[in-house]
Amino acid sequence: MSEPSRFATALPNETATAHLMADLALLVGAGDVITLSGDLGAGKTSAARAMIRYLAGDDTIEVPSPTFTLAQHYDLPSYPLLHADLYRISGPGELEEIGLAPMPEGTVVLIEWPERAAGGLPADRIDIAISHRPALGSGARAAEITGYGKAAAQVARLAALRRFLDDAGYLHAERRRMAGDASTRSYARLIRGDTSFILMNAPKRPDGPAIHGGKSYSAAVHLAEDVKPFVAIGRGLRDHGFSAPAIHHADLESGFLITEDFGSTGFVEGTPPAPIIERYQAAADLLAALHGRTLPDTLPVTADTTYTIPVFDLEAMLIEVGLLLEWYLIDRGIEPGEDLRAEFMAIWRALLAKPDAASKTWVLRDFHSPNLIWLEQRQDIGKVGLIDFQDTVLGPATYDLVSLLQDARVDVPESLEIALFTRYVKARLESEARFDPAGFAELYAIISAQRNTRLLGTFARLNRRDGKPHYLRHQPRIWTYLTRSLAHPALSAARAWYRNHVPPPAG
Repeated sequence: MSEPSRFATALPNETATAHLMADLALLVGAGDVITLSGDLGAGKTSAARAMIRYLAGDDTIEVPSPTFTLAQHYDLPSYPLLHADLYRISGPGELEEIGLAPMPEGTVVLIEWPERAAGGLPADRIDIAISHRPALGSGARAAEITGYGKAAAQVARLAALRRFLDDAGYLHAERRRMAGDASTRSYARLIRGDTSFILMNAPKRPDGPAIHGGKSYSAAVHLAEDVKPFVAIGRGLRDHGFSAPAIHHADLESGFLITEDFGSTGFVEGTPPAPIIERYQAAADLLAALHGRTLPDTLPVTADTTYTIPVFDLEAMLIEVGLLLEWYLIDRGIEPGEDLRAEFMAIWRALLAKPDAASKTWVLRDFHSPNLIWLEQRQDIGKVGLIDFQDTVLGPATYDLVSLLQDARVDVPESLEIALFTRYVKARLESEARFDPAGFAELYAIISAQRNTRLLGTFARLNRRDGKPHYLRHQPRIWTYLTRSLAHPALSAARAWYRNHVPPPAG
């Protein structure tokens, strides 16, 4: 077991306590256990309350002390949370009665008075020991934060984050929770005066074990495993006149950034959300402009280092579609045998030969509504703010157009998809006389089928491996898009295979 990691910090007032707990909330996730120790009145419940309110995004939510109820449950946007108080129990044997033996899965657990159950708590946990510091003021506290077992790395990262914020001048900025995404990154808004900034926490981390020729899934399909690609691609986009957020402070080794805040004006509206046509048109225009340019494949990260954009090659595309076999079909009760797997991969190897051989451009890869911010004050395609591009690869121009027009999280009517596709093609023809609309349409159908096949598997994996079941609600939409693309004559073999072997999503 790793050695404990610890650091101490002063908490001169409740605001400082709230900042510490918000910073910790940025780094923890479902399954983590945080214990709060200290004398009566030390501020344990205040610290728990601050964290719960931050995670809820609501400073007014009622967070009573669980001294009498022993445990309080909260269904928070990111994950459920259990707030427990062990003051009234006599030993670890009573943990089971309040739902703490075993610890609840998929839940963050906050425990006050952990010493009452000494020996019954997980070896992997974060402890925050709070003590009075009357010499510094009546409300002053100090906290010693210790990470045990696997949590030692989290506490070391918390200490690094606090140093980064202090060095950048944001330690005392107000924190506001932001929704996360499907990655390991997490975000917060930092409010300083009348200006807000975005704090990005992007730890170095491969996505999955090394099972793809000795590489993790993220390495094999060229997903960013640290923050450097974000810095390089962002600078490249800005240099070419596109709206990517400026970076104000960076710790490239630890993976912390403070960036420009584009706000939250999106590309959809209503319930259920639907595309705002004018904004989708601007996004399609941006792609036509991007794809019509000659772009470099190597970009500076710092004055001394560069980043080479990886090629989205045939093997990477095949590994992506393989998620259907590994995750989606298993979820649907099908265990594909070797013959079925071989048929599937042979069909896809033949299909993907064309996009693999097509001319390459920057593929931002997650070019869809959650990652596009409308910047009303800017001009033309500069109104399209880009915030998620660290996974950029060199690949077929059709990929990002599919991402936009077959939005995984929003229903894009087929009539609008066709209209925007036509708009894009017209723009490309105006600037490139040799542009081939029919060939582009075929590549669009192939990449659509590839991307939506991958998404069926990805969303199944996010549910089963990462505890994010809300992604399953998008699978029926993905199935609709997939059905559209499989109707293209070039995909007849794939269409027959899917009809025979791939059931639609449940529900």
